[in-house]
Amino acid sequence: MQERLAAWLSGSPAQETAVYLLGNVPGLPPIAQSLHILGIAVVMSSTVMVHLRFLGLAAPSQNISEMIGRLMPWTWWALLTNAITGLLFVVARPNRYFFNPVFGWKFMCLVPAVTIALIIYRMSKREPGYWEQTAARLLSARVMAAVSLVLWVGVVLGGRWIAYTDYLYFLYE
Repeated sequence: MQERLAAWLSGSPAQETAVYLLGNVPGLPPIAQSLHILGIAVVMSSTVMVHLRFLGLAAPSQNISEMIGRLMPWTWWALLTNAITGLLFVVARPNRYFFNPVFGWKFMCLVPAVTIALIIYRMSKREPGYWEQTAARLLSARVMAAVSLVLWVGVVLGGRWIAYTDYLYFLYE
């Protein structure tokens, strides 16, 4: 599938537009990368705070549902920003990303991490105080928080290592 997607994007108007923008809009590459990194910081800080609260390691005086309501909208806006800025680079150079195993690892962590965040957010929005109502719900939230923290760290590490795949010799042996 990645071969077909990379082939479809290569030489497409979308790729030509992305390459043109990156090459001709002054400062666009570092601006897009900076926005992407700031988005990562927002996602990590908002999700980590919620997860640490679930785990009882931060902000014990804060109501979990209120914290989710305050912080998770920041997560969604930052993820949208990251999708836009990330797609700009992926569309410009699809072969660099689609054939990079670290890119695949990043998304194998990203999809379940976003899914967990969405579940936590939706359940909290659907029923105020959802996570605090029973010990079983709080336990499930703690498990999701622990798994999610590991996944988000995987996303960040994968994102940083995409550019350095050539140094990961064990991938090509």
